Amino acid sequence: MGMMLNRRKLITAVGAAPFAALAARSPAMALDVDVSGGKINPLPIAIAPFLAGSGSEEVSAEVAGVIANNLGRCGYFSPLPPESFIERISDFEAQPNMQSWRQVQAQALVTGQAYMDGGKLRVSFKLFDVNSGQVLASQSLAAGPKLSRRLAHRISDQIYQALTGFEGYFDTRIVYIDESGPKSQRIKKLAVMDQDGFNAHELPVQGDLLLTPRFSPTANEVTFLSFGTGVPRVYIYNIDTNQKEIVGDFQNMSFAPRFSPDGGRIIMSLQSDDGVNSNLFEMNLQSRQLRQVTNVAAINTAPCYSPDGAYLAFESDRGGNQQIYVMSAQGGEAQRITFGKGTYSTPVWSPDGKWIAFTKNANGKFAIGVMKPDGSGERILTEGYHNEGPTWAPNSRVIMFFRDSGGGENGGPHLFSVDVTGYNEQQVPTPEFSSDPAWSPKLN
Repeated sequence: MGMMLNRRKLITAVGAAPFAALAARSPAMALDVDVSGGKINPLPIAIAPFLAGSGSEEVSAEVAGVIANNLGRCGYFSPLPPESFIERISDFEAQPNMQSWRQVQAQALVTGQAYMDGGKLRVSFKLFDVNSGQVLASQSLAAGPKLSRRLAHRISDQIYQALTGFEGYFDTRIVYIDESGPKSQRIKKLAVMDQDGFNAHELPVQGDLLLTPRFSPTANEVTFLSFGTGVPRVYIYNIDTNQKEIVGDFQNMSFAPRFSPDGGRIIMSLQSDDGVNSNLFEMNLQSRQLRQVTNVAAINTAPCYSPDGAYLAFESDRGGNQQIYVMSAQGGEAQRITFGKGTYSTPVWSPDGKWIAFTKNANGKFAIGVMKPDGSGERILTEGYHNEGPTWAPNSRVIMFFRDSGGGENGGPHLFSVDVTGYNEQQVPTPEFSSDPAWSPKLN
């Protein structure tokens, strides 16, 4: 088959790091990303200007730009500046001159073309290993002209997977809380955007205060908390139909909702009659039957299912302060898994089931970290003044969270993403202040 891209083991210099054994899962064509001490060595990749059919010049440039932005932001790749290219691709079907791409230090090359075909935009691409000249991935995709960015995200996913062995995550969306105005009069609205911060728009959901939106894993729906009636209530909102429904009109407050992996149930926290404690309850969305999961005189909240639906991770102060516990989703005894200094909250299981992300508060700092479901292998990815609310990309490689940097009356939170190695932390662009992000599954 010839020489593939230079392979480098995915390792960490930190012996206790939970990612020491990670490796690309597609061995024949995959590039192993070299990580040393939590630092990724990005692969130099050339995205050649896409050829354009008549009238498709702008969209072809946009598609190539989105691909370069996606690959560059993920941290595993270093897109080379187009002005450095020696060869100008003029025939999509012809084999590129790999020597000219080796000369500019590219190890991978993407070529493409975009043109209108019967009212639809058709975009084709090829991914080459510059060392061997072999095609690692290629496809032709078509969609309406307004969906050019989605086509670029889908192409980015294929390039990412071909070179790393991990499933791509670019064709996804983020639901979050859009925040505007000074802190004393902060207005919070439900909003959604593409994972790269584009196409951000508010959802037409009314409420005095909206919090903790979460995507359904099986439908284009989100569940969230609303203070619209003065008492917190859990709602489900369908993005396609703009329909909103209350999950249950309970006597006491309901909060921290999250869908089950099959989308058929919601796990949430309901306040007890004493007005102090809260327990976990599961509701079947078809029958509307409510089942109590915990029954402990404590604040039990922020539940999250394991990907197979068999277990729950949640936070509880039953031991005296806020810690993370794991238990069977059917009920029974819960096992505490956090024993480090400080308090732990907002547990979120990774989609592959291997890790639980969390927020940790210790020594006046809020940190985002990960640990195995049994509590071992704890690793802090980032810490600072106030970090909170981790959410996983569907491929379990990237975590998004929000950080409030202070700034007095005019300060506020922003969204950030970080690789599971703790490398490549960067702000996610949003029109206003933003908090409580939740990652969607990959779009259909």
